[in-house]
Amino acid sequence: MKPIKILTFSSLYPNAVQPTNGIFVENRLRHLLESGEIEVKVVAPVPWFPIAHPVFGKYGDFAKVPDYEVRHGIDIYHPRYLVVPKIGMSIAPLLMARAVRKSVQNILDQGFDFDLIDAHYFYPDGVAACILAGRLGKPFVVTARGTDINLIPKYTVPKRWILWAAEKSRAMISVCRALKDEMVDIGIPAEKITPLRNGVDLNFFRPDNRDEIRKQLNIEGRMLLSAGYLIERKGHHLIIEALSSLPDTRLYIAGDGEMLTQLNKLALDKGVADRVTFLGSLDRETLRRYMVAADALVLASSREGMANVLLESIACGTPVIATPLWGTPEVVAAPEAGILTRDRSVAGIAEGVKRLFANYPDRELTRQYAEKFSWDETTHGQLAIFRGITNTQSA
Repeated sequence: MKPIKILTFSSLYPNAVQPTNGIFVENRLRHLLESGEIEVKVVAPVPWFPIAHPVFGKYGDFAKVPDYEVRHGIDIYHPRYLVVPKIGMSIAPLLMARAVRKSVQNILDQGFDFDLIDAHYFYPDGVAACILAGRLGKPFVVTARGTDINLIPKYTVPKRWILWAAEKSRAMISVCRALKDEMVDIGIPAEKITPLRNGVDLNFFRPDNRDEIRKQLNIEGRMLLSAGYLIERKGHHLIIEALSSLPDTRLYIAGDGEMLTQLNKLALDKGVADRVTFLGSLDRETLRRYMVAADALVLASSREGMANVLLESIACGTPVIATPLWGTPEVVAAPEAGILTRDRSVAGIAEGVKRLFANYPDRELTRQYAEKFSWDETTHGQLAIFRGITNTQSA
């Protein structure tokens, strides 16, 4: 059977400078590629910025991203697109589509005549993919991942763009059933949407010699881990406040972002600074080691599609405590996986931690629970969608 040629399109994709950016898109694609049934090129646009200098923070990092690179044997192109403050949200898909047009045409000219565009994140990426697909006469599929559906459609113009792209798409994928329900609620036809949850790399995220790792990391006593960007919606501040009613519990926070100074001050104000450790941004292996070392991972987000960090922790044998939203109840669906808090509040998180440790699961059973979340089902689902589209084209 001839391989399907796909062009994966998303600004949420890792690069040499930002290796964890959108790694969930890369992971899904790598497992799809392992099927041997596809060939792929990736167009992963990054915002344009003129100067690569540390003083400009993440904006300076954008300027350092190479125009082209190869990761895990996959060709990746990084065209620059213009981000315009204030009015930019409404015209972002047009700016992105215009910026990547040359790169996409070069890929075609080099002989990679792709069968379809595989877009990730509905806005602006999915809409830009729709514009490109229309100009090239190619079908496209778009995956909804979270805030692109549960936040962005609150704005009138982006919602219109999203509904337009949904109508033009050949198929859509949601990373959880709850996200599909929300897509239907905003006016997208249910029959075009297939929920395909994220999987977890069970070979990489695995239990290990926990006592030895804790010794190497100098960790003693009860340890909670929170991971994610240091922004409000990740809820690190709620967990810090909850420590006030969780004596003899330490919190390690993996991630960086705009709230670092604010979170440090909060820990001082609450009198728990001696029990909070900020780890900064961690590479994948180091994060895995902290997951193995932790007694529980806490996710206090206000919005998530399906958080990979939950599956990764559970695969390491570490149960989770998570706010009950979107795709999270589809992951934390048994006691061995962990518990859902009653709500997203300081008291709710503290109560959830106490409830977990009052009936702490067997870590071997936690790992066994994760083993049903391999990537196989997702890969088969994607191939079925892509084959359906290409077979229709050739008929």
